Amino acid sequence: MALVIYWYDIVCFGIVAASLGVSFWVLWRRELASKCDDNIIYQSLLVARPDITDRTVVPAMPGNHVGSSQLWTSCWKQVHPGWLLATRSISFLVMAGLLWKDIVEWDATIFIYYTEWTFMLIMIYFALGTVMSADVEEDGTATSITYKEKKSEGTVKLGIHCAEEAIRERAGFWGYLMQIIYQTCAGAVILTDIIFWCVIVPFLSNSHLGLNALMGCIHSLNAVFLLIDTALNSLPFPWFRLAYFVQWSCLYVIFQWVIHACGFTWWPYPFLELNTPWAPLWYFAMAAIHIPCYGIYALIFKAKNSFFPRLFPRAFVRSY
Repeated sequence: MALVIYWYDIVCFGIVAASLGVSFWVLWRRELASKCDDNIIYQSLLVARPDITDRTVVPAMPGNHVGSSQLWTSCWKQVHPGWLLATRSISFLVMAGLLWKDIVEWDATIFIYYTEWTFMLIMIYFALGTVMSADVEEDGTATSITYKEKKSEGTVKLGIHCAEEAIRERAGFWGYLMQIIYQTCAGAVILTDIIFWCVIVPFLSNSHLGLNALMGCIHSLNAVFLLIDTALNSLPFPWFRLAYFVQWSCLYVIFQWVIHACGFTWWPYPFLELNTPWAPLWYFAMAAIHIPCYGIYALIFKAKNSFFPRLFPRAFVRSY
């Protein structure tokens, strides 16, 4: 890009700016301005939970909020939270080993790739999930919570050990961050793997690509580990958090602009180049593709909540 800016560069800047603007507007409308009905008692990682005198009541939550227990419990009734801890910690360790091998082989310049950004983000999600689950195990609360479902005046009651209050307080900011990263990774992993396997590998000749077993693992295990976690966890998946996925991609694009303005000449992805009149078309296509990529994972989540309850009605609990 150097310091020469053409009309089509300005159009590309406008596409990214518009994407950011719309994403912030969606979050303002759905994330920050959301409210609960007056008759609903709820706990939230974004909005402070009101005082509850009856500690046998598990608060109900609107779809865009995340309960602290959802961070470490499984959607399968008979699955101990320790299994979720195990899968998350193993996923983190395997991915850390792959990333370390990638850095050793190619050095730190691999972080100019969107794939490596997303790979690192998934690792952060598994690290946060491991910490959340480990806290529960250390406090001994995982085995002290008994699930006794019964309805009384329209309220679901569960027997809860009082030590969960400490977990709820610690879960606040980091738990909410974990939910955001989870949904950002969901869209990003579909985007990276589809572009890698369907566009870059068959059609683009890239001397920096170095396709080998390691690259194949990085562009497949990222999705495999996240899908395993999705099959086990109790986290919700509201559509509006597509906005975080869009912001994540915009941040990467801006990073590319900055390093090229500083003199970096090589583009890791040809469709991000600005020195062509076709650039606005590519940028618009990349902005639009975020919707189906996020939608694919949303459909996977919907299938989980649609088919598993039918196949295992007594073992599966829907994630909302």
